[in-house]
Amino acid sequence: MDKKICSVSIIIALFSASSVLAEDEFAYRATPVANQISDLIDDDRDGVINARDICPDTPENAFIDNDGCEEYLDQEENLELKILFEHNSAQISPAFLGEISTMAEFLEKYPETSVELQGHTSVVGDADYNLKLSESRALEVQKELVSSGVSMSRVRIVGYGEAKVVDGNDSPVSHAVNRRVVARVVGYDKDIIEEWTIFSKRRK
Repeated sequence: MDKKICSVSIIIALFSASSVLAEDEFAYRATPVANQISDLIDDDRDGVINARDICPDTPENAFIDNDGCEEYLDQEENLELKILFEHNSAQISPAFLGEISTMAEFLEKYPETSVELQGHTSVVGDADYNLKLSESRALEVQKELVSSGVSMSRVRIVGYGEAKVVDGNDSPVSHAVNRRVVARVVGYDKDIIEEWTIFSKRRK
């Protein structure tokens, strides 16, 4: 047999064999379909995927823990109210309306708080009468707060009469400072701890 013809026959045979082998190895394999069970998306862009994020609405730039929850700093703010009254009177002087307005704004800022208005009198007069007078003074302040938009349910009144004087001296000045309504409110607020991350610069 001619050597050229023999070489061509061998090449054709090898090519045919390789074609069969390639077809046998790859042609019948279907394209694999991914079966992704966990949610790998990070909707709030805090670096924790949805599948592990138990706080899905984390504020932007917040410092977060491994569960994707923001961390806070607790803050406390105090406000004291002190209103003085004339002798044998429950009428609020216009000079103290600004203090009541400030208290109303404070309660609006901290809607989870409530206030107790404590009414007092001096030791002048009958003790039973003074007890009722102290309640009337606290009630007038309550009415003013409610008219400023504070819910009645958030304002409690209590009258102490002459039981808790702040100045026990028998003088006009001492009696004046004892005729009062006082209150102290503590409001709590939280600020997130902020942290710069690579997610802070790029929006979705």
